[in-house]
Amino acid sequence: MSLKIPSPKVKAKWLYRHLEDENLIIFNATIPKVTDKENLSLKENYKIKGAVFFDIKNTFSDKEAAFPNTILSTEKFQDKAQEIGVNINSCIVVYDEIGIYSSARVWWMFQLMGFTNIAVLDGGFPAWKSKDYPVEQKHLINLSKGDFKSFYQPDKIKFTKDVLENIKNKGSIVVDARSKGRFYAIEPEPRNDIRGGHIPGSVSLPYSEILDHQYLKSDEELKTIYQDLNKLNKPIIFSCGSGITASVLALGAEIAGVKKYAVYDGSWTEWGSTNHLPIEK
Repeated sequence: MSLKIPSPKVKAKWLYRHLEDENLIIFNATIPKVTDKENLSLKENYKIKGAVFFDIKNTFSDKEAAFPNTILSTEKFQDKAQEIGVNINSCIVVYDEIGIYSSARVWWMFQLMGFTNIAVLDGGFPAWKSKDYPVEQKHLINLSKGDFKSFYQPDKIKFTKDVLENIKNKGSIVVDARSKGRFYAIEPEPRNDIRGGHIPGSVSLPYSEILDHQYLKSDEELKTIYQDLNKLNKPIIFSCGSGITASVLALGAEIAGVKKYAVYDGSWTEWGSTNHLPIEK
């Protein structure tokens, strides 16, 4: 019987119990934080036993796009997922070495491609190590080509034209995952040549506010946060710097039972570097 995830996040204990299940794939999707100029978050020499590296930056982003972390086309995503062994019946658990950061981006990408049998490891690699569960030195693992199929879900993603139109019609609430300092332009953007501020009418919810250290807050706490955030019960568009921490908020929304949400893929890197687009501070 194929393994199915119980929820969008799983604990280290659950993953340990199922470590030998045949259709399980574990992805290490670590990337450094944009503020980590020395790549200190990439210094880990070990990984969860059997984990495969999921290269967000170089394999699963459009390298020809103008902005970082731009999602691949449906066809290219399918091809790349097959190349790293993903099958239609795979069960994926994705983690990162920070805790909850880039792993959520991978979870969202698969949601966008119509694949839902995927969960984020709550607490990431730090949680796994704290339990003394099996680790191994990092090395490449070559898996047989999979038969994964993409089924694109356009309601999960928004583009600049959609966000600009939303300023006029106010049909959705735009929620920004960046720090409040960046949101209000009282601290500089980590990327050069990008204006400070936020999308007009958007609200601030730093992704750190849905975390308890490296773990997600409890399901009940998340429900309270999202209910307080969106009392009008509008669809939500999540934004951040370049689509990474917006995906953390999307993960929180899914756990909290929010049904209508999307990620603005270009996020502030695109908005803040496009001079004709309006900003607030």
